[in-house]
Order: sequence, then structure tokens, then C-alpha cells
Amino acid sequence: MALLFSLILAICTGPGLLDAQPNSHPFGGSLSRVRLVGGDHRCEGRVEVQWADEWGTVCDDGWDENDAAVVCRELGCGAVRKAISGTAYGPLTQEDQKIFVQEFKCNGMEESLSQCEREDFFDCSHKEDAGAVCGLPEDVRLVDGPKHCQGRVEVKHQGQWGTVCKASWSFAATKVVCRQLGCGRAMLTRKCCNKATQGQGPIWLRKASCSGKESSLEECPAGVWERSNCTHDDDMWVECEDPFELQLVGGDSRCAGRLEVLHKGQWGTVCDDGWGEAADQVVCRQLGCGPSLSPPTKFRRRFGPGAGRIWLDDVACSGKERSLEECPHRFWGRHNCNHAEDVAVVCAEQ
Repeated sequence: MALLFSLILAICTGPGLLDAQPNSHPFGGSLSRVRLVGGDHRCEGRVEVQWADEWGTVCDDGWDENDAAVVCRELGCGAVRKAISGTAYGPLTQEDQKIFVQEFKCNGMEESLSQCEREDFFDCSHKEDAGAVCGLPEDVRLVDGPKHCQGRVEVKHQGQWGTVCKASWSFAATKVVCRQLGCGRAMLTRKCCNKATQGQGPIWLRKASCSGKESSLEECPAGVWERSNCTHDDDMWVECEDPFELQLVGGDSRCAGRLEVLHKGQWGTVCDDGWGEAADQVVCRQLGCGPSLSPPTKFRRRFGPGAGRIWLDDVACSGKERSLEECPHRFWGRHNCNHAEDVAVVCAEQ
């Protein structure tokens, strides 16, 4: 009788309502899988979990860095950088995609989401999808340079860091390294180095046939790394622009105001030459705000002019970029503007 009652209850209530206990179906055991979708690489994006053969999203109720850290760990990515909520990684590939989980309650130490307590879905929309930004696995670095985004190229192979021979390198590979390390655009590739900055360990050689659009060196078509007959006189040196940090100032919230970017430890403004709606959308997306509200120029002037440096000019975004650093622009500090031309952006709040 008890079994019959359970079957009747399951038919009447439908899937999910009987599965609200932690670690129960649909994400228990070997059926549990997770992925990040819509980001620049496999370690960034909207969180999706799999039940049987179907992928669904996770509501952002209670979503925080503890939950995101578990996703990063399960995917073999680096440390969590940010827990994301909302539509930053839309649009969805399927308009009718299901939402499977209302809330995960991880302590941050679990090996997979299946080990976390959770509440299964009952009320949420895709405007509340959870996301995560993780670091890529550390297999490339720049060392002995004056800052994080400049230095001698080293790759990790067979558990050992080594330099890269110039015979296996290209400027396209430099673009990939700059992107992988979270730096700005590639500026320089040259043979390294003076004796003080030469490498000491193995020298790796691999013909990296990068297009320059890949998210990491792992994605470049190539053979395996092997030891090279090169000397450390042939080590490669790379310089990238500093990473972009953005803020909107002078408004009532972090999602509206005059645009400022951080460079060399100093905040400066952006000139509106070439600026358009596509660039507005990129800034709103990068800041984790809602879509641009596209206010008229008169409204934007209410945030006032900036002071000090004007860092960027002739920024030309397509609107598909994940961050402003991907948009073509003049080099830092080169412009023909004054602060009456400072860019201001107004985004919807999440």
C-alpha cells in the first residue's frame, strides 16, 4: 500500500517535488554533471547541470562564492574569481530550457555540487540564472617582468615549468597568453633576455599554430611539448596591456555614471569619439549590470566631467565582446579630447 501511495503521489505532483531533499535525484550519484556556458572559456559562464540527457540552469537564490568555488573545483578550473547572477551569460540556447535547482547551499569545500545541500526548483526565471568566473588551470605564466602582464613566457608541462623557444612562438600565441592571463591586448613579443632574466630550467618546444582568437594555449592546434635544443638566449618575452578595471562614478548606483578605467594605478576617463550603443552594452555586461538604457546625451552630461588623465579614445566595440579590453582602441593615454567628451553609461540594475 505504501508503495502504491508513493507512485500515485509521484504521478500527481510531477517530477521535482519529491526530490527536494539534499543529494537526491536529479543530481545524485553518477548522473551529476556541471558545465559553464556562454563565457570566454570553459571556466566561465552560466551554470548548467545535467539530469539524464537534459541540461538545465540553476537559480541564483543564495548563490555566492562558496557555491561557485565548488563549480570551479569540479571542472578542474582555478580558484573562483566571481559568483555571477542574472543575464550576464545569455541569451539562452533554448528558450524553453528548464531550471532544475532553486538554491545550492555549499560550504565551499565540497568536491562537486552533488555533495551540497540544495532546494530543487519551485519559482525562478532565467533572469536569475547563476554563473561563475573561475581562473583557468595554471599552465602558462609571465615571470621576471616588472608586472603581472609582462615577462618571460613559461609553460607547465609534465609538472615542470620551463621556458619557450622562439622557434615555436608567434604573435598570435602572444595574444592568446594575454587573454588567458586576464591581461589587456598583446603589445610586444621579442626574444629574451639578459642574464638576470633568462630561465634556468627546461626549454619546451611546440609549434603552437594559434589563430590569436583562442582562450588558452590548450586550444591552439599543436603537437605535444617536447624538450628543445634551444638555449636560454632564445627564451621568449611577452608584454600585454594592463587588465581593465572599470567603474561608473557620479551616479546613484554602480550601474550608472561617468566611465573610468584603471591604468598604472590611476583612474582616468574615456573619450566619446567612436563610442556607441555597442560599447555601452559591453560595459554594462562587464560590470554585471542589466542592459544599457541608452539615455540621450543631455542626460549623460548630468554625471559631470572627469579630471586628470583621459586614458582611452576611439574605442570601437561590436557589442559581442565580454569586456572593454577586447574592443579596438588607441594605446593608453593617446587621444585628442578634453573632459567635455567623457563617456557616461547608464545600465539597468540587476
